[in-house]
Amino acid sequence: MEPATLQIHPLTDSPTAAWREISKTQKIIKINVKIPQKPVDEKKLRFVCMSDTHSLVRNIMFDIPDGDVFIHAGDFTKCGQKEEKKVANQRKDIEDEVPHYGKTRDNINEAVNTDNIRQYLTNCIYLEDSGVEICGIKIYGTPWQPEFGNWAFNLPRGRDCLSKWNLIPEDTDILVTHTPPLGHGDLVCSGVRAGCVELLTTVQTRVKPKYHIFGHIHEGYGVTSDGKIIFINASTCDINYIPNNLPVVFDICIKSGHK
Repeated sequence: MEPATLQIHPLTDSPTAAWREISKTQKIIKINVKIPQKPVDEKKLRFVCMSDTHSLVRNIMFDIPDGDVFIHAGDFTKCGQKEEKKVANQRKDIEDEVPHYGKTRDNINEAVNTDNIRQYLTNCIYLEDSGVEICGIKIYGTPWQPEFGNWAFNLPRGRDCLSKWNLIPEDTDILVTHTPPLGHGDLVCSGVRAGCVELLTTVQTRVKPKYHIFGHIHEGYGVTSDGKIIFINASTCDINYIPNNLPVVFDICIKSGHK
């Protein structure tokens, strides 16, 4: 049973119409994507975020910057097949193509299609309705999305999606989902919204993370804020499945008592 404060929006099945109503009370601040030029402060962790690489790492024409934690918000393969995952998991293969990729302290991948293939992901921490703590910073990952084509982790909008968002701990510092929330990085080329109403409500009214990282909608790439939360659509591939979009990088202070 969902918390009383998180009700299903009456327009949840029509996200474009829902956003027309909700946006009247929303603040949207666009933030430019820039790769930091200065080394990370020793009291901070640097996060490097990407999503939707779709087995096209070899085609990336830019260096992935160094960081402490690499977060991938899903769709790192084309179809989730075993061989695609084995290739993605081979650190040497990735380093040969993109030299800086293997230099992060931890790799966190959020989305995998089937349970029996997870065994091949040995160079990362896979989060599926689960979390990990790094230097006191709490990261939670969940792969579900409102029904979209015939892809993995689809759920009906509304109650089914909310049941997954209700699992997100309130002390989450960085939330990683594959789907965007409504209104942030979710506008598709046809002009309609694809984000989840209940995810936006959950993030803004209950969880309140510092950062919310996602992908899924390639043309929604970029960073926005509502004045309190930083929303990052880290899709690497553009609408034409060309990996043109730069990683999104940010630093967070290591919490007291941690190294």
